[in-house]
This record gives sequence, structure tokens and C-alpha cells, in this order.
Amino acid sequence: MKQEISQYEKMTTWPVGRLVITLGIPTTISMLVTNIYNMADTYFVSELGNSASGAVGVVFGLMAIIQAFGFMFGHGAGSVIARKLGQKDVHSAGVFASLSVTACLVTGTLIGILGLMLIEPMMRLLGSTETILPYAKQYGIYILIATPFTMTSFALNNILRYEGKAFFAMIGLTIGGVLNMICDPILIFGCNMGIAGAGLATAISQVIGFFILLSMFLRGKTLSRLSLTLAKENPKGIFEIMATGFPSFCRQGLTSIATMTLNNLAGEVGADAAVAAMSIVNKITFFIFAVGLGIGQGFQPVASFNYGAKIYSRVKKAFYFTLWTGEVLLGICVVAGLLCSNHLIGLFRNDPAVIEIGTLSLQLQLLALFFHPMTICANMMFQSIGENKKATFLSMLRSGILFIPVLLILTHCFGLFGVQSAQAIADVLAFFICAPIAIHFLKNLPEDQTELRSAENS
Repeated sequence: MKQEISQYEKMTTWPVGRLVITLGIPTTISMLVTNIYNMADTYFVSELGNSASGAVGVVFGLMAIIQAFGFMFGHGAGSVIARKLGQKDVHSAGVFASLSVTACLVTGTLIGILGLMLIEPMMRLLGSTETILPYAKQYGIYILIATPFTMTSFALNNILRYEGKAFFAMIGLTIGGVLNMICDPILIFGCNMGIAGAGLATAISQVIGFFILLSMFLRGKTLSRLSLTLAKENPKGIFEIMATGFPSFCRQGLTSIATMTLNNLAGEVGADAAVAAMSIVNKITFFIFAVGLGIGQGFQPVASFNYGAKIYSRVKKAFYFTLWTGEVLLGICVVAGLLCSNHLIGLFRNDPAVIEIGTLSLQLQLLALFFHPMTICANMMFQSIGENKKATFLSMLRSGILFIPVLLILTHCFGLFGVQSAQAIADVLAFFICAPIAIHFLKNLPEDQTELRSAENS
């Protein structure tokens, strides 16, 4: 009970800026480490050739599917849990945490088995060319074997974040990421496993990360408990989790479809070099994007907790603080990236065709990052407070509703340039849709319940 009161007071009384940064820094570190080991895969695999580099981009589509389910159950449960804790209902928080983890283990096992049975047609669907396919299969096998652990790790990580325990979430992801980077060269080159070594390194890191995150719950470091008995108390609660997490599912699911579409079109207009170039560009831009996303994820538990406690002014303050902090941090990263964009591409693959294709795309996407903080904050706010329809719509914009039509139209009209520029254009368009929706909502938030009670008592 003492832990519960202490955490409640922290989430509802600490200065908003300090709270968002305190929760956002561990999350940002986690995401950067995760992206570093993803980039390490790309770096080491690139030594095996363009086809192997392209395979990493193809399997990224598979990983997006796994993330889609993990984030749906994790973000969905986390948002509900934070609001329950804001209402001081710790028991219900444990019920939803247990439901989320159970759903991930079951769903992850089913996807892993089905994926292994259909691995070749799946890799073709995700954009493999004939030359990329053998590499994609070798890499993807290990990703599929680890799917139950990977998916559940996403859920555990997000539950910890929404509880305000971002530091514990960081530990599991960071240790797993560092282990991946150590194992990559050993397995790829030392054990002569090639791209299969990169897949095995990723699988090992995900399994170990899962057990580290799980230990936080088993050792009583969290407010919510994990128990099959708790999950059985309210099995219908899974529908509330899925409804709340559906925006994340749409966002990540559409990312997979978008990646598949991008790989197929890139392969048609620029062969393996284009697929490899866009894979590298996406890794680099997402690494920078992770800075804004990490701060935004520090905002999520603040929004959920205070919305549940009906302290609406803190939701508004946290939104604008996160927005401007994200602009400043991303702006610094963008300037640095623009100054050395061609060198960044060359770092991963020293191939003239890959560098030429990737440099222009990277520059365009970096410029578009200035428009990201608003779309990040708007989507995360609506999902965190349970405004599921708005959150679902906004989450589908960047990688689906806007990106896929823009990609198809521009590639048809301009060929390779359409592949290079589509994401940047979609990002700018998403900003102009998100901004008025978020600002209108914030302007119409009611007064704090605490203020209303004070007025009634005076």
C-alpha cells in the first residue's frame, strides 16, 4: 500500500516536465539500444552483400507483425492499468496485466508455428526477390522461434512503462540489446553462420530480455501482479485491452504492409540495391525517430495516470512539454544527420548504387522528422486516455492511409524517386491532419476534479 500511495503521489504531484523526462529518459535509452542492435544486425549482415542486407529489410516486415500484437496487448493493458492505478484500483491492474501476458504467450506461439510452416511464401509476400529469399528464410527462422518471448517482452515492457517503472523496463531491453551486439559478430563470422547467426543472436537476446523483464514482476517490483488466477477473474477484459491497444496494432500492422509494399516496389524499380538502401534508411531514421518516440512514451503514463485521476490540466501541460522537447531533440539529430547523410549510408553498405539511392531518401525523411512530434504526441495521448477511435485513426495515417497510396502513386509516376520520397511526404501530410484534432481536444478538456471539489467545499 505504501508503494501504491508513493507512486500515485509521484504521478499526480511531481512537476510535469520533470516527470516526463524522468520516465522518458529510460524509455529513450531502451529504444536507442534496441535500434542500435537492429542497426548492428544491418551493419554486420551488410558485409555479406546486397541480398543479405535486403533480407534484413524483408524480415523487418515480419518483426513489425510481431510488434503489432505485442504492442496491442502491451499498450492496451498499460493504458488501462495506468488509469486503474490513477483510481487506486491495484487489484484490477493485476488482472489486466495477467490477461495481457497470457494473450501474448498464446498468440506468439501460434504465429511462430504458422510462420515456420509457411516461411517461404511469407518471405515472398514480404518482398523477397529470388536472390534475397534464401537469406530471408535463414534469418526469419530464428525470429519466428523466438516469437512468443519477443511478443511478451513488448507487453511486459509497456506495462512497466505505464506503471511509471521505465527504469526497470530499460534494464531488460538494454541487456538484451547489448547481448545481441556481442553475439552478432561471433555467430555471423566467428561461427561462420552467416545471416543465420544474426537471426540467432536476435533470438537469444529476445529470450534473455523476456526473462529479465518477467523477473521484475515475480520479484514484486511492480504494483500489478501476474497470475493465471487473476487472468481467469475477468477473461472478457481482453476485449478492453485489444480495443485500447488497437491503434498500436493498426500502426505496426500497417508498418508491415507498408514495408512489404516498399520492398516489392523497390525491387521492381531498383533491384536488390534499392531494397538494401531503403532498409538502411529506415533503420537510420527510426534510430533518430526513437528519440522523439522515447520522450513521447514517457508522456504516456503521465497522461493515463492523471486522466484517470481527473487532473486534466496536467495532461495538457505534459502534452505541450513533450511536443516542444521532441522538436528540440529531433531538430538537433536532424541537423547532424543531414551533414553526414551519405557517410551514414556508406557506413552500412559501401556500394555506390546503395549510397546514391539511400542518401536522397535519408535527407528527405530527416527533414520530415520535424513534423513527427505532433503526430507522436497526439496518437499517444488519445491511446493513453482511452480515446480509441481517434487514436486508431491517427495511428493509421503515417504507415497506411497516407503512405501506401502516396507510395503507389509516386512510384507509378516517378519510379525510383517515388520510393525515395513517399515516406517523407506522408509524414508531412499526417502532421496537418493530427494537429487540429489534438489542439481542439486539449482546448475542450474539463476543469480538474480537484478544483471542482475545492469550489464546492468553499
